[in-house]
Amino acid sequence: MSLRAHLILYVRDQAVSARFYRAVLAQAPSLDAPGMTEFDLGGHAVLGLMPEAGIRRLLGGTLPDPASARGVPRAELYLVVDDPGVRHARALAAGARELSPLQARGWGHTAAYSLDPDGHVLAFAREGGSP
Repeated sequence: MSLRAHLILYVRDQAVSARFYRAVLAQAPSLDAPGMTEFDLGGHAVLGLMPEAGIRRLLGGTLPDPASARGVPRAELYLVVDDPGVRHARALAAGARELSPLQARGWGHTAAYSLDPDGHVLAFAREGGSP
């Protein structure tokens, strides 16, 4: 079985979020069209950024309005990378708000946490317990 995961974050402003993730991931999107921006995360994962209004148009009234939860963490993007400190610093420079600096975590990773412009938790981690 072949599997490719698309992790889609609902965002207030697609252009703002696309600029943020372009800077944080240090790569251009693989797709940037009205209604969806995508970044290839390697392997079998894609990060998608969809405007809150777009998902409302797509699914209509059956979906609670994602904008009503703005500022409340609705998702966590946990990325295991070789250089979590560099990536975390890049996120902060691009406008993320730090939640927790890079430090050893009890599950065997070293990780740093921040909030992206839409209030989604963004974590950069690596295996191993020392920053």
